[in-house]
Order: sequence, then structure tokens, then C-alpha cells
Amino acid sequence: MQETHNDFSQETADVVVIGTGAGGAPLIARLAMAGRKVVALEAGPSFNARSHTPDEPTAQELYWLHERLSGGGTPQAFGGNNSGTGIGGSLLHYGAFLPRMDPRDYKLYSESGKGVDWPFGAEELQPYVEEVERFIGVSGPAHYPWDKSRHYAYPPAAPNRAALKMRQACDNIGLRHADGPLAVVTKDRDQPHFGRRGGCVNCGACHQGCRNGAKSGADNTYLPLACAYGAELRAGCMATGFERDSQGRITAVIYIRNGREERQKCKAVVLSAGAVETARLLLNNGLANSSGQVGRNYMTHVSTQVWGVFDEETRPNKGYPSLTISEDMLRPKDADFAGGYLLQSLGMMPLTWAANLVRADGRRGDALSKTLAAYNYSAGIGMHGESLPRDENRVTLSDEKDAFGLPKPRIDHTYGPNEEAMHRHASRLMVKMWESIGAKDIRVISRAAHMIGTCRMGTDAGEAVVNPYGRSFDIDNLWISDHSTFPSSGAANPALTIMALALRTADAMLKVV
Repeated sequence: MQETHNDFSQETADVVVIGTGAGGAPLIARLAMAGRKVVALEAGPSFNARSHTPDEPTAQELYWLHERLSGGGTPQAFGGNNSGTGIGGSLLHYGAFLPRMDPRDYKLYSESGKGVDWPFGAEELQPYVEEVERFIGVSGPAHYPWDKSRHYAYPPAAPNRAALKMRQACDNIGLRHADGPLAVVTKDRDQPHFGRRGGCVNCGACHQGCRNGAKSGADNTYLPLACAYGAELRAGCMATGFERDSQGRITAVIYIRNGREERQKCKAVVLSAGAVETARLLLNNGLANSSGQVGRNYMTHVSTQVWGVFDEETRPNKGYPSLTISEDMLRPKDADFAGGYLLQSLGMMPLTWAANLVRADGRRGDALSKTLAAYNYSAGIGMHGESLPRDENRVTLSDEKDAFGLPKPRIDHTYGPNEEAMHRHASRLMVKMWESIGAKDIRVISRAAHMIGTCRMGTDAGEAVVNPYGRSFDIDNLWISDHSTFPSSGAANPALTIMALALRTADAMLKVV
């Protein structure tokens, strides 16, 4: 997806959107289709999809690699694990695993007395969820065991060895399983304003970018639509600050492009830079924080993995990485924690697999060499589990400065008792699954994935940063459209919910902008 050059720089844009990923792209398209003059600022470059490569070191150009300081009792690794750069944002390299958020997760506090409730229920967002799925192209099974009302436009991708192994293990211990919902088209598709998208060829390089457009991202769905209706996309533009009028409303966005400071006048601003960068921008400019909640309640998903070695080859780099899903643990009967978790099969590219193993396993020398040699016989199961919001898990500004002169963000993250209990429960279950089909050298890898929270939505201006539509309580022409507004994490990968919320926020904006 290339940047566009409508050149609104000398005009006042109706809306400036900072970020072009899951939170920005649907909103940009919606506003542009309604005739609004929209300028989108993207810190990263524009990419040609045909230049994507399965080579893992080269593909790191898609990852947000600006330094972040990681602290706390469970410090999180950043980079390809959770954030991206370039026109299309993290959707350039996300895994395209697209489960829906469970309806119970919107009301976790009402259910369990822990965490918080969202200011609305699943039924409010459901029409937008279905709209996103229809527009971008999603594959899935004909019958989804946990929600028989679902219908996916494309049949599932072909299962790889990891998916087949997990199905066998689920059957052995009595768990239901299905092909997971994937933001992947498995047949050729003509995408409006983009052209032909080739069907998935099962290359396994989803996290390195998709060369034939089979993966449904922002760059081959919402952004071409936005450009067709006149939106301007500007690559290489790092937003740093704002100009405001005497009433405190934002009148321009300041950004750095090619080493020079520039500004874009506007009537409204949308922050879609993600949980860390959105919070950093607000904290550094002292904006929208009368509640004291900006940066607080940073959440991840508990994403423990269990890997085993099998007698026959599995070739974990082959095929779509995470096809098999089980939602049976979203509310396990024997749980000693609130919420629940999803299970998914895991294949993985070799360098990523080796790095995870070395970081978590502690093996060295001959023991490590033997373990690495078993790569082609390995398969994994992973989980994504609810993480409760905690005030001390937060984004703050460090004393160190980056290349733009901005304070580097510090992210403190520590699992609480709920997350630790969930990790133990899931570890026992996944080990049992692999043991049931004869896996050897079973290894448990504790990890966290995704970045969620820091600018909570709510109905009380004293407890939240934005209202239920993403509008700032403090500055009425400032909106946030990304996963920073999530009051709780849920268990599902966040991309689908982010895109649905973006459309809902856009509809609210069109009433006032």
C-alpha cells in the first residue's frame, strides 16, 4: 500500500488520524466515504506487498523497533510480538487469527466481581464485527461449535501438522475443536479499489507480510477504499505534538518528516497509534488526563506456549501457523481465576522459535544444540488468556530520549494472582494434551502477547479517558480509536474488536465533525 499525495498540507483537514492500522484504517475509510477531508499520518514507511519476504531478519522492517523500556515483575518483549510500523500498521505482520471476543468478557466484573465491565455489551458491537468480517474477508468452518449462528465467507485453510496434532490431543482428552476464524481468503478475491487478492498458498510466513494479499490487512482492504474517496496517507510522519486554541481544542498536529518539523491544521484528531504510543503522545503533551488514567491499566494476554517433539516430521514453518482453535476454556469449570482463555495450535518460523526457546528454556551447549536440531519434529499449543486491569501496570515517560527528542516509553508489567493461576491451569492442560499423543521433551514457555489498555473508555470522566465512543472527556475534538481504550483485555486476539470499534467511533464522529 503506497502513500497518497492529495496534499491537504496547506488546508485545514476535517480530521487528522495518527496511525493507519486496525484502529485507524476502518475509521479513515468511513470518514472519507462520507466526504470528510482526512489526512492520516503514519510513522513508518509504505511497503509494496510483493517486496515482503519470508526471511525473518529482513521482515523485521515491519516491526516497531524504536526502543521501549520494559520493567515490572513480568517484563514484556516488544517488536514483532505486538507492534508494527508502516502504512497498514501491525496488520502488516499480525498472524491473522481472528476470533470474536466472547460476550461474557464485556461483563467480567458483573460475572465475577473482578476486573471491570465495558460500558456496553457484545450486542452493541456485533453489527460492526460482522461488517468487518464481510468486508475484509474471513475464512472459517461451516459449523463453529461455540456459536452456531456464524457463517464465514471462505472455507478454512489446509491444516498443517501442528493443527492436526492439536486436534488429536483435543479428541483424546475430550475438548471440542474447530478450524479457527482467520483473516485470510482461501480463494482468489476481487477486493474493491484494490484488485485481485490471491488465495492463501499456505506458505506459513504470515508474520513476515503476505506477498499475494491473501491475508486481510488494512493495506489491501480499508486503506485502498479510503484513498479512492480522497483520503491522504502520509508515510514517514512521526507525530510529536499539537497546537491548541484558547478553548483548548486542537487546531493542528505537529509531526516530523525527513528530519523537519511540519504541521497539519485540522478540525479534529484521532489517535490510533496503539496502547503505548497513544499514551506516550498524550503524556508527553499533558493532554486528556484529568482522570489521571492515561497510561494506567496496561494489559497483555497471558500467552503461555507448550512445545513437544514427535517421532514424525511436523515441519512447523509450513502452512498457516495457528489453524486449530478451542474455546472450551473460556470459562473452565475448575478455574481458580476469573475469565478464561483460548487454545490454538502453533507452527512457527525457525528463528522466532529458536529465540523463544533460548529465552525461556535455559539450555546451553550440547543440550541446546540437540533441542534446536529437533525443530522439524516440533509442534506447539498456545493460549490467549484474560489479563485483569491493574493500576500499577502502566506506561510512563522515561528520562531517556529517542531520535525525535521524545521521552522513551517505560512499560511496567507484572502478572497478578489471576494471571499466574491462569498460566498454571493452562500449562497443566496443554502438557496433558501433548502427553496424550506421545510428545517428548515437553517444554512450557511463559510469555505475554499484545498491548491493551492505557486510555480506558467509560461513562465516568473521573475514571476514564474517553467516553464509550472514544471521544475525550477533556478535549471535545480529540478521539481515540485503538486498543488503548479497552477497559479489559478479553481473551480473543484484539484486531477484530479494534476494527469494529473503529467503525463505531467513525459513525459517532460523523454526527459532530
